Amino acid sequence: MTTKAYPVVSRHDSEKFYFDPSSKSKRMFPDYSENPSLDLSVIVPAYNEEQRLPVMMEETMEYLEKRQTENPSFKYEVIIVDDGSKDQTTEIGLKQSEQYGAEKVRVLTLQRNRGKGGAVRLGVLSSRGRQILFVDADGASKFSDLDKLEKNMEEQKEKAKLRSKSRKKAKNMESMAIVCGSRAHLEEDSIATRSMFRTFLMLGFHFVVWLLAVRGIRDTQCGFKLFTREAAILLFLNLHVERWAFDVDLLYLAQYFGIPAGEVAIEWQEIEGTKMVPVWSWLQMGRDILLIRLRYSLSIWKIKSKF
Repeated sequence: MTTKAYPVVSRHDSEKFYFDPSSKSKRMFPDYSENPSLDLSVIVPAYNEEQRLPVMMEETMEYLEKRQTENPSFKYEVIIVDDGSKDQTTEIGLKQSEQYGAEKVRVLTLQRNRGKGGAVRLGVLSSRGRQILFVDADGASKFSDLDKLEKNMEEQKEKAKLRSKSRKKAKNMESMAIVCGSRAHLEEDSIATRSMFRTFLMLGFHFVVWLLAVRGIRDTQCGFKLFTREAAILLFLNLHVERWAFDVDLLYLAQYFGIPAGEVAIEWQEIEGTKMVPVWSWLQMGRDILLIRLRYSLSIWKIKSKF
């Protein structure tokens, strides 16, 4: 009565287009079912990020442009998804698009705030990359750590090939893999600087995730995850949770389908301006994790393997 069996993946008419500064016109985003035409799509969910986004984009574009210079065949795009911001986030993104061109930087402006998971989903479904990375707009992670994720991705693809012979829950299993950036190695330092109450909440959250939803991944919430295109589309089309706990939903679905998921330690630093409200956000996440386990177990939430 309080939820739908399948996710409702819809978008406002205006969300189907991006603005191309060179032609001063709107152009339609590609459909997710089209064949990929780029090596990498970077999805940046952004809500009221006019202050932090420029710094993050500077580091990101410096890395991507350098990589393209060294390897001219490497093609990429960055999709900034403005999740219903009330500030100048879209305008900041359009300046980046004007500087680098709409083939490299596009801005998807949502009519209303959907939550981080909802924003990433629409970004993924508007992308063109063979591999898809989503990264937080705050610049807390070091973008060059993408090299580590890509190296681990090759290992996960080998696992996917082996699993595809025994798993029949989805087509193209041999092409599906995930690698999660992880801050788990930094936990001891964070515990030393945090209050006892925040430490209790953090450890309690990890335990609830392990008990009810995801095992094998120590840091489910790090905003630095790399997907093969096939895995990203399958998982995000099945995603039910659109807010803070959406990462747990994704990884729960990955385990259901048997998609291999790696975890790689990355550099990370705390950046001022977090959108999380310490107690309230943790309570929301705890509720959502309980609902993930309950609703999937009771088949209230359905999972599709074909689209």
